[in-house]
Amino acid sequence: MKKFIATTTINPPTEALLKYSKLEGWTIIVAGDLKTNHELFHGIENVIYLSPEEQERKYPKLSELIGWRCIQRRNFAILEAYKLGADIIGIIDDDNIPYDDWGLNLMVNKETEVNYYTIDDTVFDSLGALDGYKHLWHRGFPMEKIPYRDYSNKIKKTITPKIQAIYWNGDPDVDAVCRMIYNPVCTFNDENFPISSNKPSPFNSQNIIITRDIVNDYFLFPHIGRMDDIWASYYVQSKGNQVVFSKPGVLSDRTLGSVGRYSIIEDMKREYIGMINNTELLKDLALDPDSIKKYLPEKSWEAFMEWKKLTI
Repeated sequence: MKKFIATTTINPPTEALLKYSKLEGWTIIVAGDLKTNHELFHGIENVIYLSPEEQERKYPKLSELIGWRCIQRRNFAILEAYKLGADIIGIIDDDNIPYDDWGLNLMVNKETEVNYYTIDDTVFDSLGALDGYKHLWHRGFPMEKIPYRDYSNKIKKTITPKIQAIYWNGDPDVDAVCRMIYNPVCTFNDENFPISSNKPSPFNSQNIIITRDIVNDYFLFPHIGRMDDIWASYYVQSKGNQVVFSKPGVLSDRTLGSVGRYSIIEDMKREYIGMINNTELLKDLALDPDSIKKYLPEKSWEAFMEWKKLTI
């Protein structure tokens, strides 16, 4: 099995990235951005570095459509892994320090028994299901639905997921409003996991594993702020791919990625597109996955169509 890890960064190699590079059986691909110190990534064992020049040479149209100085450059690391024959691809942030057992308990493409929540609503929030943290919600979950989350119908069920969203201790991936109110630091109970649901759930691109066969439908949409990975998660699930949330595999430390960190107010501004659209988007996706087009800027949709051509 060919296993790759994909990321992008403008930071020097962090503690997290160096630890990922030592994981047996995995190769890291780092898509550089214009501000990345390229020389610092050369010579690190098990790391393939894609310079901006190489990205533009290999994928000129997609590069122009996505643009620079954005986290969506990690699409090029995913794409390169795909072109190199990856069977599974881990997608990570370099401020998430992996635990020693990261990637050992792979659930994608395997029959997996989960805590399965059945709900009547259009969307499920995995974070609210966790002991001690029911007041929090995952980034990208529609805020107006927070008071109405229902976790009463839970059974054991076996599924075969295409996405494994690995949880994170430390700084959780909550939206800016949640962070402003609670400033949470979390240590989740492993016994709550794994989790899945009959409805789509928001998941991020900071610590996930996907299968090769869904790459064509998994794309981090540019030009939509902090909904890039959230709308990617909603879209790929609308195509029938199941996600499993597994126990924490990293310690999330936002100080490691502080070079490119936005202020919490700026994060809130960049999440606003989701605040006003997520509920209607989910309703439309349930009827037609390609209805996402009407929520995207034209350049973002064009980038997605180019992605589709490159990942056939």
